[in-house]
Amino acid sequence: MTDTDHRGLILDQFTRQATAFSTAAPITDEGALRMIMAAARPQPDDTVLDVACGGGIVVCAFAPHVRHATGIDVTPAMLERARALAAEKRLSNVSWRQGDVTALPYDDASFAIVVTRFAFHHFLDPLSVLREMVRVCTPGGRVVVVDTCASEDPAKAAEFNRLEKLRDPSHARNLTLTELKGLFGAAGLPEPLMTSYELRSDVASLLARSFPNPGDNVKIIEMFKASAVDDRLGIPVRIVGDRIHYAYPVTILAAQLPAQ
Repeated sequence: MTDTDHRGLILDQFTRQATAFSTAAPITDEGALRMIMAAARPQPDDTVLDVACGGGIVVCAFAPHVRHATGIDVTPAMLERARALAAEKRLSNVSWRQGDVTALPYDDASFAIVVTRFAFHHFLDPLSVLREMVRVCTPGGRVVVVDTCASEDPAKAAEFNRLEKLRDPSHARNLTLTELKGLFGAAGLPEPLMTSYELRSDVASLLARSFPNPGDNVKIIEMFKASAVDDRLGIPVRIVGDRIHYAYPVTILAAQLPAQ
């Protein structure tokens, strides 16, 4: 798939997902946002960049703790949601920009904290994005990556990625935790500190904020049901009555750039 084709899928999916994704309880969870703050250690004079900021939830969470927070995203509908959230929270120290996160339109060493959440699995080349994040981060600054992780078992990881691609055609690939950690070294960062939690919900709610191709929702439900029996997805799945519950593993990886 070309970069242009993939960009088109992202614009299509996240234009449609903008409201449902930005307001979903697992995405707006305050406890998870506090974990990101703890990993990033924001200071009052810091500037923050959220890469692929979506509906601005992370930017708005940082804003009370820093001098200024900026979000960049490729999807205009998501940025509209971000502006609305900032207005609702009466935040004046935030800004938004539409742009390509694979070539960030900022000078070197522009931000004390550079963060991204739930975006790496949409990148065709996550290492190039991480290198851009490092480039725009100040010496002694912090780089934070938050994403769901695939199983270390190759077969289970492949099945999980197949499910996610059916659910969201703009999905590229969920990395394993080992792979995510490896990116930090490849980008010249020290080994990251890590904290983990689970993104819990049920399949009906997940599909309500997803836009799979016609008929694929049936395949997705069957894959979850099968995994409740044989763990083919490599994630916790359980069926209670007529509801299918799941827990996606999420890891927060944070590293500090060397000070010059």
